[in-house]
Amino acid sequence: MEYHDSEKAKEVAGRVEEFMDEVVIPREREALATGEEITMDEIHEMWEMAKERDLFAPQVPAEYGGQGLDFSDMLPSFEQVGRSLIGALAIRANAPQEGNMHTLEMVGTEEQKEEYLRPLVQGELSSAFAMTEPKVGAGSDPKMLQSTAVKDGDEWVINGHKWWTSDGLGADFYLTMVRTDLDAHPYEGTSIILVPRDADGVDVVRNVPHLGGHGITEREGGHAEVKFDNVRVPVENTIGEEGEGFQIAQMRLGGGRLTHCMRYSGMAERSLDVAKAYLQEREAFGSKLEDKQALRHRIADAETQLHAARTMVRHAARELDRNDARIEVAMSKMFAANVTNETIDLAVQCCGGNGIGKDLPIAHFYESVREFRIVDGADEVHRRSIARWAFEDVDEVEIENTLQFDDDLRIDALDE
Repeated sequence: MEYHDSEKAKEVAGRVEEFMDEVVIPREREALATGEEITMDEIHEMWEMAKERDLFAPQVPAEYGGQGLDFSDMLPSFEQVGRSLIGALAIRANAPQEGNMHTLEMVGTEEQKEEYLRPLVQGELSSAFAMTEPKVGAGSDPKMLQSTAVKDGDEWVINGHKWWTSDGLGADFYLTMVRTDLDAHPYEGTSIILVPRDADGVDVVRNVPHLGGHGITEREGGHAEVKFDNVRVPVENTIGEEGEGFQIAQMRLGGGRLTHCMRYSGMAERSLDVAKAYLQEREAFGSKLEDKQALRHRIADAETQLHAARTMVRHAARELDRNDARIEVAMSKMFAANVTNETIDLAVQCCGGNGIGKDLPIAHFYESVREFRIVDGADEVHRRSIARWAFEDVDEVEIENTLQFDDDLRIDALDE
């Protein structure tokens, strides 16, 4: 399909595809076949190869060690890395590191960029974004944020309980969302504060057991539970302006949702490729499975839906370059999440026993993709935003006319 990506975007994505096919996917296949974990030393070797090919950290400005691609231009590359279980990690474009780099690059001070962003890009540091909280705290409704930071002189004193903090177990620092003005609405009284892992009072409790996690790398990122007990950090560790935590998080999440969409669409594409190859080889009931009309039609539907998802994400990315594109991003995220779930589920079904076996990557993909309908905003949250926009856009007079027309229909039905 021709998506009218820029020549730069297509050229880089082509080189990323070659790197995946020549280096990353063969090592992934070997790890799946032998059960041998891929070590971080091997990942570091992949980083060096990615640097040699000018593929490392495509989303980061060149001055900090990345490729400096525009947002729209980097999306096709993110789709290519999604084809492998370790693809994003292999070129330092994996979540949440990618989103945290973007946040620091957008609103970090020059000191914060030098101390944290530059080594983060190079893989010398690891980071996490601590927002979600257990039970009564922030989840799908982030206004329920319970964690707080109170000023004491030139320090913040932070107390809170977070979980589902991606990569939190091995993070060197946390971008932590906390209430800094309890008298203000959370949208106006919340800040993001950088908290070093080794600060007194930081307790990394555990990785939360969860669906997915392929287990082929030496260090699984996971999603950690973290407690902050009277943690003191300098006020200068505030990311961006005090009280603008929600605005900064929204900027972070908007682009992050679209990069997730592209990574998962790459995952779905490879799953379909595996399924089609299997259908072309496997015979049953007198003919090859690829000749069964029911399967052919389902593959056709999946290809069509994936094309629609890719097109929608690219449109949202163009809009995001010009404005906040909140609704376009919500539509893209919800649609792509469901399409990739359905596509990978179909690939598992097509491959039968081999689909649920873990010699192939699609069983791992199947476990991983289910979370996409929850992370970065559950389907229901995005539907809520889209519905609010849809109803706000309807003319009140039109509503009155429609309701009257409906009443007339009901009366006519009763008369009959």
